[in-house]
Amino acid sequence: MNEKPKYTLRELTLYFLKLGTIGFGGPVALVGYMHKDLVENRKWISEDEYREGLALAQLAPGPLAAQLGIYLGFVHYRFLGATLIGFAFILPSFIMVILLGIVYKLYGGLSWIQAVFYGVGAAVIGIIALSSYKLTIKSIGKFNLESFKSKWILWMFFIFAIIITYITEQEQVLLFVAAGLLYMIIKAPPKWWNSKTVNSSFFLLAGFWNYESATLTKIALFFAKAGTFVFGSGLAIVPFLHSGVVIENQWLTEQQFLDSVAVAMITPGPVVITVGFIGYLINGFLGALVAALATFLPCYLFTIVMAPYFKKIAQNKPVKAFVEGITAAVIGALVGSVIVIAKRSVIDIPTALIAIASIFALLYIKKIQEPYIILVAAIAGIIIKLTII
Repeated sequence: MNEKPKYTLRELTLYFLKLGTIGFGGPVALVGYMHKDLVENRKWISEDEYREGLALAQLAPGPLAAQLGIYLGFVHYRFLGATLIGFAFILPSFIMVILLGIVYKLYGGLSWIQAVFYGVGAAVIGIIALSSYKLTIKSIGKFNLESFKSKWILWMFFIFAIIITYITEQEQVLLFVAAGLLYMIIKAPPKWWNSKTVNSSFFLLAGFWNYESATLTKIALFFAKAGTFVFGSGLAIVPFLHSGVVIENQWLTEQQFLDSVAVAMITPGPVVITVGFIGYLINGFLGALVAALATFLPCYLFTIVMAPYFKKIAQNKPVKAFVEGITAAVIGALVGSVIVIAKRSVIDIPTALIAIASIFALLYIKKIQEPYIILVAAIAGIIIKLTII
């Protein structure tokens, strides 16, 4: 980390500004772009530095791509680098979702807009369902007997989280923390666990400037909590957002929430930026700003605090076990949330077919990206809604 960098902070900031503007494909694609561009082609970042950043991004809470970007900014330019890279990476997609939010508020009631999101909503269900499956395989294990035997505790957390999320239709933060602590105690109990002295201790368009101060405070607290429990993929935040935004606070309708997820998928940059669109619909521009800052703040703080000591932390078995337990429960909640949302979004044969087609497209069409699927689904929605139904 102390070697003289081969690039300036300005060059790195401009790179992440560009990646945030044109980087489609979700977290896995984005971290792939960073490796190809910064490690292989430009050789600004060493392979070891990249791997350390990727390991930290997977270990600590926060959207994978954003957290890796913040870490790479920290490598040679410390606090200032992490801060500038974080803002540069998030800013383009944040501006895009604000503009889409203005359009959505102005024209959301028009029949053709409703037709677009009729198809898009179903495609989103298919995309999230497949992502949930892939996350499960990557984070817990394959669906086979050997995996069930060797990781039965994680599978138990996963299934229990699905059931609880489906029944309550709410995120259960205490369930995630309990899963992490229990798995840590079982697999790698820390030294303090055996101690006898253990103590408990943790524009002016379409409502652009319209906001309520009390609601801003609620938004800040809710989205900060959500951002603390995003591990690996931005889609892991979906169950938190769905229960809090739609069910508990009733800030958005079910359809508006699905539309928000769709907007995140058709814009470049981190998927988690959907919080900006949601915040805008709830409380105007300040709502969007507060929601985005609150969501990314835990990711940013974890990275700059842990980065200097990460090599030591990464070898800590209790920490790794705690994260594994939480991850299993969070992914289970994501699957449960998909089922809950699908009940309300896949409402007829056409929407079911669109959802299934989206899954098969991602599975069998090489290199296809989500925005193309969303576009096709939007066209299908218009054709079906305005001509057939």
